[in-house]
Amino acid sequence: MSLTRTFKPGGRHGLPSSESRDPIGFAVAALNRVAQSELLDRMRLRKPAEQAVYTATRSGFKAIGAASRTFEKRGKRGAAGVRVPSADGRGIFDLTPTEDEQMLVDVVTEFATDVVRPAAAAADDECAAPKELLESSLEIGLPILGVPESLGGVSEARSAMAGTLVAEALAKGDLGLAVATLAPGAVATALSLWGTDEQQQTYLPAFTGSDVPAAALALSEPTVLFDALSPATTATRRDGGFVLNGVKSLVPRGAEAELFVVGAELEGKPVLFLVESSAEGLHIEADPAMGVRAAGLTKLKLKDVKVPAEAVLGETDGSTYTECVRLSRLAWCALAVGTAQAVLDYVTPYVNERHAFGEPISHRQAVAFMVADIAIELQSMRLVTYKAASRAAQGLDYSREVALARRLCADKGMKIGNDGVQLLGGHGFVKEHPVERWYRDLRAIGLAEGAVLV
Repeated sequence: MSLTRTFKPGGRHGLPSSESRDPIGFAVAALNRVAQSELLDRMRLRKPAEQAVYTATRSGFKAIGAASRTFEKRGKRGAAGVRVPSADGRGIFDLTPTEDEQMLVDVVTEFATDVVRPAAAAADDECAAPKELLESSLEIGLPILGVPESLGGVSEARSAMAGTLVAEALAKGDLGLAVATLAPGAVATALSLWGTDEQQQTYLPAFTGSDVPAAALALSEPTVLFDALSPATTATRRDGGFVLNGVKSLVPRGAEAELFVVGAELEGKPVLFLVESSAEGLHIEADPAMGVRAAGLTKLKLKDVKVPAEAVLGETDGSTYTECVRLSRLAWCALAVGTAQAVLDYVTPYVNERHAFGEPISHRQAVAFMVADIAIELQSMRLVTYKAASRAAQGLDYSREVALARRLCADKGMKIGNDGVQLLGGHGFVKEHPVERWYRDLRAIGLAEGAVLV
């Protein structure tokens, strides 16, 4: 079941070169070209269920490194990697997207509406994202939004704000498929933020080329009262490298992933490690959950997995790992905002059109107040998430803001999902309407840690 391919560096996704264009403008240019192509039209004509990587709901699977390529070592060992500078502050609390950011959001929203939303129900049933959808997400440039321009990406400054807007827009289509499409970009962004020159030169060309590998962060663990900052997975020094042991859960697209960023405790500190899927001792199992099923969630079992010394990503004092967790939480908040917005957009016309006792049910105060509460709570979720993203992009301390956002999005997001089901009554309990899926997905916000990263 293992497939080994020889890695060949690719190009730059055909992005235009213009010194005057804003960094986000590069992405917008690429996205607009694809949005005008026939690809999206073909996607709408296909049945999303035609292509499924695996069906975990029926029989599950077990695999050893389901797909892998040989990553040729490049770059200078021990040399610092390329880092993008922090974004400039605007001087006032202004969270209005820039013109290019708004263009980016508009294009991704169209993709989410026309491609992601129609495929969501089948993908949820199959526990896998359609192959065509994943390929189209690569073509619109999602994996390279956080990669420096000098390394083949589009970013000239920290892209936390743009990443937050993109995650929110995708989640309006479906949270599970949003996670599946964002997973490779999370690893590429992590390499851009903390990778050495050798790590960036070895792995990033694959993400900026034409044959983008599936990849994922692996921070969560199937333990009671799991604390993301205190992983049970361990790393021990041996023979000039490290040996990893432990279990990771809720890893998106693990069945096809070729590279993982695994969190483990090393000498009392949480540390990130780069682990290729071909590593001996790495086993992958289906791990379908209540929600986010379209992401193809899997479980990683690491038994005496040996990695070289240069597999450490970032610092070993816990600072890089903590930053990774915070950015992942920020991404989940953005996904919660997008999904909650989908709930509000769906229930508002429903309560206005649904009649009972000779009038729309929205004329009842209990119904009207519940919809109003959704709108109020959604706006508070969005504002605190945007503030955390803005501070992260500027290189400012955002630990307080992301903690508040996570708490608010976890609690209020779950309530919004529950209220959406309640407002639809019996219709909210059946799969004919997407609200029951959104409710299941929103319950993951306070549980999942390391599947996406802004």
